[in-house]
Amino acid sequence: MDGAYKMEDRTSLVKGAQDIAKEVKRQTVKKVNKTVDKAQDGYTQRSYNRFQGEEDDEYYTEGGHYDGEANEDEGSSEATEGHDEDDEIYEGEYQGIPNTAQNKDGMAALGEPKRDDYKDRRELETERKADEEELAQQYELIIQECGHGRFQWALFFVLGMALMADGVEVFVVGFVLPSAETDICIPNSGSGWLGSVVYLGMMVGAFFWGGLADKVGRRQSLLICMSVNGFFAFLSSFVQGYGFFLFCRLLSGFGIGGAVPVVFSYFSEVLAREKRGEHLSWLCMFWMIGGIYASAMAWAIIPHYGWSFSMGSAYQFHSWRVFVVMCALPCVSAVVALTFMPESPRFLLEVGKHDEAWMILKQIHDTNMRARGQPEKVFTVNRIKTPKQIDELIEIDNDTGTWYKRCYVRVQINADFLNVFQIWLTFMRCFSYPVKDNTTKLAAVWFTLSFGYYGLSVWFPDVIKHLQADEYATRRKTFEFEKVTDINFNFTLENQVYSNGMFINDRFTMMKFKSVTFEDTLFKSCYFEDVTTLSTYFRNCTFMDTKFFNTDLEPYKYSGSRFINCTFEHNKTGCQISFDDDYSAYWIYFVNFLGTLAVLPGNIVSALLMDRIGRLTMLGGSMILSGISCFFLWFGTSESMMIGMLCLYNGLTISAWNSLDVITVELYPTDRRATGFGFLNALCKAAAVLGNLIFGSLVVITKAIPILLASTVLVCGGLVGLRLPDTRTQVLM
Repeated sequence: MDGAYKMEDRTSLVKGAQDIAKEVKRQTVKKVNKTVDKAQDGYTQRSYNRFQGEEDDEYYTEGGHYDGEANEDEGSSEATEGHDEDDEIYEGEYQGIPNTAQNKDGMAALGEPKRDDYKDRRELETERKADEEELAQQYELIIQECGHGRFQWALFFVLGMALMADGVEVFVVGFVLPSAETDICIPNSGSGWLGSVVYLGMMVGAFFWGGLADKVGRRQSLLICMSVNGFFAFLSSFVQGYGFFLFCRLLSGFGIGGAVPVVFSYFSEVLAREKRGEHLSWLCMFWMIGGIYASAMAWAIIPHYGWSFSMGSAYQFHSWRVFVVMCALPCVSAVVALTFMPESPRFLLEVGKHDEAWMILKQIHDTNMRARGQPEKVFTVNRIKTPKQIDELIEIDNDTGTWYKRCYVRVQINADFLNVFQIWLTFMRCFSYPVKDNTTKLAAVWFTLSFGYYGLSVWFPDVIKHLQADEYATRRKTFEFEKVTDINFNFTLENQVYSNGMFINDRFTMMKFKSVTFEDTLFKSCYFEDVTTLSTYFRNCTFMDTKFFNTDLEPYKYSGSRFINCTFEHNKTGCQISFDDDYSAYWIYFVNFLGTLAVLPGNIVSALLMDRIGRLTMLGGSMILSGISCFFLWFGTSESMMIGMLCLYNGLTISAWNSLDVITVELYPTDRRATGFGFLNALCKAAAVLGNLIFGSLVVITKAIPILLASTVLVCGGLVGLRLPDTRTQVLM
């Protein structure tokens, strides 16, 4: 009897448990349907409100917490794991990306949109565009919560070193050229190639590294390009042949070409909107510091040949090579410091790496909060919108797809990162809607500003050199029909001309000829020993019974001369450096130092006013004022006046450069920001080469053409710049 009751109770218990399980299952399905519908409706409503220009408080509650996709009905669900009963967020809590795979089976039943596999590319791109617009708004709020502090300043100095290396590279070739062309025997026809190949390398490098930064990341691209620059810049200081030296400087320029586009793209993506213009302008100061550093090092090192050494006659390491090594130090310092910096979180979100981006943003937040003395303040963001990834059409989740499909996709993705064709496709997107018009206008502004700036930058020093040469020529002494007999010359002869003279039984020992010309002169029974010459020539002269011992008199210095019963012993072969007696040695460095230092006031003004008066006003106003200032060159009749005009011109144009850098990074979206900037910077280098050629050929003609040409292109470029969209109040798209 008792057994029957027990059996009946057990049967009732099992039946009751089954009824409870069915009811729980029914309630669970109902709850999931309600949750998904509510989350989707809330997400759509927030997106609509965001794009209609309403308040940005949708993502955060009054307490500053990110409201994400919180659901009051899910207090105990997996989506809120880590919360307590009062729904407070723990320090360091991270929800991660929701696993969408677990709801795939129920999505069709719940009326969700069709899967990506069945959508065409246009639909995917439309969805991605909407995701990117929402991400831009949300990312701005996140950066504001992270604050501006220790992390941004640390990255500021690291990237500043990279930008400083770019400024050094521009000045290096001009400073070492006078010494290098004599030390490694650069012919006159090849000296112009040295400056051109550096700009050619920078032009190609800007385009390549900028495109690569949009594929593999800002930090990785910058690390590689700076390493290439540092290695070949350091190697160029040791090579002896002109061809190898040219090759090293070409690759050095190729490496440093990526510094400007990647640095500005990188730094702009960790700055809030109200800080971006000012701090990008402060970053531009490092380019000026690089120019000052190069000028100071050249001034202190190159003229001092006591710092050189030799290893036999085959290897010479002169002071200009020490200068090249010193100029590689900013690049090496930047590479070392970059290894401690994280990738741009904005780039990581763009390529769908949500977890890595969240960790870096949390690092930025915690670093800044600790520096403020608020270590207890918690990073409240738990989920960030990531744009739809449309390049990977095969799922590579662990629970879907086959192993060979997953391997194929991973190999294909890694191969695309180094595929130049992919960079070209990204570049072509810079000429598609909605950035096509902006790219065209920016190209015009970059070209005109670079053409006018670099053209006049070459024209100014050349004009100063011509003024110096004219003044030097006025002090030249001329001797005609002089007869000099039995004289021992053991001192320097400088800036003299001898014509139709006679030197009989004279000795020229342990002496130097500097800018001395002998024309139709007879040398009979003379002796030349340990003679060094600079700009010295013997034209149509006659040498009889004369001996030459240990001299550097090359055949090209004896134009039209005759030798009768003469001997040459132990002639100096190769090129001999005689720069220590050049009257313009220190002057060249001093002029460049002043011209570079003159941009300091312009840098300070642009940084303080960039966010107050706007980028466009500063860009257009600076270029127009620079064009007007060109007309003051009419009054440059002396060296001091030309130097003053050079300083004024550089001080006015620097504001245009700073504002143009800021506008460029703000007008391009993240997926093509570095590519667009790299293309424009490459165009800048091409305009610089063209300006050097055109303005350099006009030095000895007239002042009118360079003045009118520079003024016209600068004013036209400034007017085009005023037509660009104002980016002062927009988020970084």
